[in-house]
Formats: sequence, structure tokens, C-alpha cells
Amino acid sequence: MKVGRITLSDRAHTGIYEDQSGPEIERVVEEIFAEPIEFVRVLLPDEEKQIVEALRRLSDQEECALALTTGGTGPAPRDVTPEATRQVLQKELPGFGEIMRSRSYAKVPTAILSRATAGVRGRCLIINLPGRPTAVRECLSFLGPAIAECLDHIRGFRPRLREQQ
Repeated sequence: MKVGRITLSDRAHTGIYEDQSGPEIERVVEEIFAEPIEFVRVLLPDEEKQIVEALRRLSDQEECALALTTGGTGPAPRDVTPEATRQVLQKELPGFGEIMRSRSYAKVPTAILSRATAGVRGRCLIINLPGRPTAVRECLSFLGPAIAECLDHIRGFRPRLREQQ
């Protein structure tokens, strides 16, 4: 299964600090799915046009089944991931963002500030995840069954989940 992961961070992009959320996405995806995973890695600044181009490339050229973004979902002026994502989606799936906010809020009240969204472009499921590695793990940990179900609908392929799912 081909999975694109985009880390959106001005500071990680310029080398001020190392991207930790992107590698965490990979670890958690491999823990959830029993399928061989091929990752396509992207690190970008919080620039809407670049995010749009990357999401189009992952879905259209790379033919990723799943594209996961991390970062840029809050209320800060440069947080533009949801806006960029909505530009490329053909069908929005608001339930992903709703459940991530709801489940995360019980642990971290600031989760209510998330504007994360998700949806489908062609045969690719795109999901916005939070920017912190612990939040990435928290959210992805309960999305496995919904991701598998969605991929079955849009690709006719249901990735196998590991036992703990």
C-alpha cells in the first residue's frame, strides 16, 4: 500500500528542528496495517500553494491510497493545511476531523482548536493530522478501521489490520 505523508512546518523545513511527526506517522501506520507499506515523504513550509501541489502529486501522479498531513491545522495565520486540502478534495469526509477533535479533547482541551479535515480525491483518502507526534499517534491509533473501510469503498481494496485493531 502506498502512503504519502506530508509534514507541514516552517521550522522543520528550514532545519531549525528535526521533523518528528512524519516519522511517527510511518511508525503508527506500520503498527496499524498488516500490509507492506511504501512511503512517499514530503516536508514543506506552511505555504498553501505548495501543499495543494503536493496533495495533487501524491493522489494523481504517485497514486497513493492514503495521504496523511501533519501540522498546520490550528488557528495561527500560517496554519493553512485545511484550506489547501479542501481545494483538492472531491468529497469531504468531515467525520474524521470530528472524531479526532472529540476523542482528543478528552485528553487535551486545546484539541478544540483543530480545524483538521479529510476527504477523497480520486482513489486517495487524504487526512489532516495534528502537528505533535503524540497527537499523531493518538489520532491514528483509532482511525485504522475507518481508513480500511474508506479504502475499500474508493479502491476496492481493504488493507488488513493488525490484531490490536
